[in-house]
Amino acid sequence: MIDTLFAGLIHGSAYALVAVGMSLIFGVTNVANFAQGSIVAVGMMVAWWLGGPLGLPIIVVIPVVALVCGIIGLLMNIGVIAPLEGRKPIAALLATIGIGQILDNGLQLIFGPQTRSFPEILPTHNLQAFGVRFGTSDIVMIIVAIISMLALWAFLKFGKAGQAIRATSQDPDAARQMGIPVASIRTLSFVIGAVLAGIAGIFVGLFNGNINPMNGGTIGMTAFVAATIGGLGSIPGAVVGGLALGLVEAVGVRAFGDGAHDLITFGALILILILRPQGLFGGAHDATSEPMTGTFLGATRPIELPRWANWVLAVLLLATPFFFNDYLSGIGIQATIYAIAAVGLTLISGSAGQTILGMAGPLAIGAYASALLVGTLHWPFLLALVASGVIAAVISTVLTFPVWKLSGHYVAIATIGLGAVTVAIIRLWEPLTRGSLGITGIRYPNVFGAVLNTQQEMYLLNAVVLLVALWIVTRIRKSHVGHVFEAIGADQEAAEALSIRSGSYKALAYAIAALLGGLAGSLMAHEYTYIDPTMFNSTMSMTILTIIVLGGMNAPLGAVIGSIVLIGAPELLRPISDARILIYGLLLVIIILFRPQGLFAKKG
Repeated sequence: MIDTLFAGLIHGSAYALVAVGMSLIFGVTNVANFAQGSIVAVGMMVAWWLGGPLGLPIIVVIPVVALVCGIIGLLMNIGVIAPLEGRKPIAALLATIGIGQILDNGLQLIFGPQTRSFPEILPTHNLQAFGVRFGTSDIVMIIVAIISMLALWAFLKFGKAGQAIRATSQDPDAARQMGIPVASIRTLSFVIGAVLAGIAGIFVGLFNGNINPMNGGTIGMTAFVAATIGGLGSIPGAVVGGLALGLVEAVGVRAFGDGAHDLITFGALILILILRPQGLFGGAHDATSEPMTGTFLGATRPIELPRWANWVLAVLLLATPFFFNDYLSGIGIQATIYAIAAVGLTLISGSAGQTILGMAGPLAIGAYASALLVGTLHWPFLLALVASGVIAAVISTVLTFPVWKLSGHYVAIATIGLGAVTVAIIRLWEPLTRGSLGITGIRYPNVFGAVLNTQQEMYLLNAVVLLVALWIVTRIRKSHVGHVFEAIGADQEAAEALSIRSGSYKALAYAIAALLGGLAGSLMAHEYTYIDPTMFNSTMSMTILTIIVLGGMNAPLGAVIGSIVLIGAPELLRPISDARILIYGLLLVIIILFRPQGLFAKKG
C-alpha cells in the first residue's frame, strides 16, 4: 500500500505543477487553457531529445525545456489569445483547443508518433525504503514541485509583478486604472504556466519510462480536473487538487484495475462539480458567475437560402450516392455521421450559447444501444435507430441534470467528465458491452426487408437521416422554444430577468443534441459493424465542435458544410495526411481570429 501512496504522490506532484499553471492563467485571463497538456508533451519530447540523442545532463535539460515552453506560452498569448480580448471567453477556449491540436500534431511530425524509452537523466530505481523501490528522479520531482510552488507563492505575495498578477486577477479594470500593464501581466501568466507544464513533462517522462508525443493530452486533462477540484483560479487549490487526485487515482486503480482510471478521475470531477462547483478553495461566487454567457459570434445570423435552393441541395444530397464510387461514398458516410451530430450541437452551443465538450458520450450510448437492440434483442433496425437516439437523450439528460444549475465553463467541463465517464462505464460493463474487446459482427441496416450492405446504400440512408435532422433543428429554431434558446445565448442574465429558466432550456437543447448524437452513433455502429470504447474519445468531441465553429455555430446548414470540409478534406490532404490534424488546428484558430461567425453565417 505504501508503494501505491508513493506513486500517487509522484503523479499528484506532476498534476499539481500543471494545474497551478492552469489556475494561474484562468485567474488572470479567465481563459480555460486546453493546450496546457500539449505543452506538457512539448516539455517531455524536448527533454527526451536533449537527454537521449544529445546526451545532456538534467541541469541543462530543465532550463532549456523551461525556455522552449516559455516561448510557446509567450507566442500563444501574443499571437492568438490577446487578439481575442473583448470577445466571449469561449473564443479563447476554442482557440486553445486548436493550439493543442497544432502542438500535438507538430510533435508527431518532428519526433515521429512511435513510443520510445525516456532517457535516465536521473536514476529511477536506485533507492529503497519501507519495502518501496524508487529513484533519485522521484525525490527530485517532489523537491522541484515544492520549490516551484513556494517560489510562485513568494513571487505572487512579495514580487512587484506577482502583486500585479494578483491585482489583475481580482479586477482587470481597476488594475488598468492603477497603471498596471494588464496585457503584459496576462502574457507573463501564460509564460509561467507554460514553464510549469514543461518542467512537469520532464518528470512525467522519467516516472512513466515510455513516452510518445500524445502523452500530454491525458495528463493535461487530468491536471485540468485537479485544478477544477481545487477551484479554478486558486493556486493553493491547484496544489491540493493535484495531490489529492494523484492519491485517489493510485488507490482506485490498485483496487479496481487500470480500466477504472477514467471513471475515478472524471467521476471525482463530476462529484465535486455537483457538491461544491467552485472547488475546494474557490469562492461561492465563482460558480455562479457566467464568463461564457452567449457565444463569441456577436451579432451574427446564419445565411438564409430561399426554399427552392434548400430543395435543390436536398435533391443533390440524395443523388450523390448514385454517382459516387465506394471510396467517395465512404467519405460521404463519415461526413454525414458527423454532420448529424454537429447539427444538433448548433442548438445548444450555437443558439443557447453553452459550449459542449463531450459529445462523444451520446454517440457512444447510441452506438452501443443500437448494436445491442439489433444484435441481442433482435429489434428491427429502424426501431432500434429511433430508440438509440431516445436512449442517448434520456441517459445524457439524467447524467447532466445536476450540472445545469451551474454556469458557463463549469457546464462545459462537466460535459467532458460525463463523456469520459460514459465511455469508462462501457469499458467496465463487460457482461453487456464486452469491455475493451468491443462488439463485433453488428448487422448491416435492414430497412423494409432490404439489407443495406454497400457503401452507396449506407450513404443514402445517412443522407436521409441528415435531412430529417436538419428539418427538426430548423423547425425548432423557428419555434418559440428556438427563440428562447437564442435569447439565452444572446444574454442569459437578461433572459433570466424575464423569468426564463435558462438551465432548464439549456438542458432541453442538450437533450435534443444528444438525441441526434445517438442517431449518429447508431449509424456509425452499423456502418463499421464493430465498435469499441476507444472510438469515442475526446478527439471525436473536439472534431464535432470544430465542425460547427467552421460552418457557423448557429447555422445548421453550416454544420453540414463544416463536416464536408473537415471530414472530406483527407482526400484533398492525402499528400500531407500526417499533417492533417495540424491543419485542422490551424483552420480552427484562423476561423476564430478572422471569421468567428463561420463560413455559413454573416454579421448583422
